[in-house]
Amino acid sequence: MAAATDVVVVGGGVVGMTAAVTLQQRGARVTVLAADDPADTVSTVAAAVWYPSHTDQDPRVLRWARETHAELRRQAADGVPGVVDRATRMLLRHPYAGPPWWAEACGDLVAEPAEPPYTALLRFTAPTVEMTPYLVWLRQRLAAGGGRVLRRRVRRLADAFDTAPTVVNATGLAAGRLAADPAVHPVRGHLVLVANPGLTVSTRDEDDPAGITYVHPRRHDVVLGGTYQPGVGHTAPDPDTAAAILRRCVALVPELAAAPVLGERIGLRPARHGGPRVEVDPDPAGPPGSRLVHAYGHGGAGVTLSWGCAAEVADLALGG
Repeated sequence: MAAATDVVVVGGGVVGMTAAVTLQQRGARVTVLAADDPADTVSTVAAAVWYPSHTDQDPRVLRWARETHAELRRQAADGVPGVVDRATRMLLRHPYAGPPWWAEACGDLVAEPAEPPYTALLRFTAPTVEMTPYLVWLRQRLAAGGGRVLRRRVRRLADAFDTAPTVVNATGLAAGRLAADPAVHPVRGHLVLVANPGLTVSTRDEDDPAGITYVHPRRHDVVLGGTYQPGVGHTAPDPDTAAAILRRCVALVPELAAAPVLGERIGLRPARHGGPRVEVDPDPAGPPGSRLVHAYGHGGAGVTLSWGCAAEVADLALGG
């Protein structure tokens, strides 16, 4: 029997943790170096609804989205903490020219007529993930297989080779510095949380001229969004933005009019010009025989692409 490969994953968000679990499933001994506790990662700020938001029409991205959709639906059926299937309504304002490029990834999309100002209504099933319990579950799953999560902030990727000869760089925004990649940039996102008045269906209006608008119910609250602000790197509260989100979401789903506001979430999506970087680095800057696999730049689609991307990361890291 071949000896197990030691792999260290740098980054404890959803991209890093799904890669770690997948690597372990392939027989690797895995250590995760996480700079933050799960509650402090940008993954926990995300609305975490399956949807290839602001992604390119790339066959690789489509494959990751399709594989992730299937895996999350399996997890929802198995009762994995935080994962549920959610019926989704997507309202369009532009002329409908057929199913979107990502439709085959979800498999059940249907189009219907809509009342003005909308041109069409798309219905499909989108898994929704509550990230706090989900990240805890991922860590527990890794630990059950003998993996480790260490609280450690890596200053240089080369230092990670002290832990294992194979390193996966899933550091999100920090990859801009750690991998010297000027294409990495923040995209500010602002969400408002309100009490759930009984909603069970997600609704989104990506074409609202006042800003992207979406309503995603969860067990005890509803996530209202949102904003997509490339290059904005601060997370300071903005009452005007929060009020505008509320107005748009109540107009879209009037049942929210009396829902108490529970709080706000502001985070920085780890985007990258040119799309996600998932590849072996030809110059890993480690000792002879070392391997560095990059897995960053997923923007706001980290959850949407996570499990499919993790499978490719495992192939690259283990030489598949």
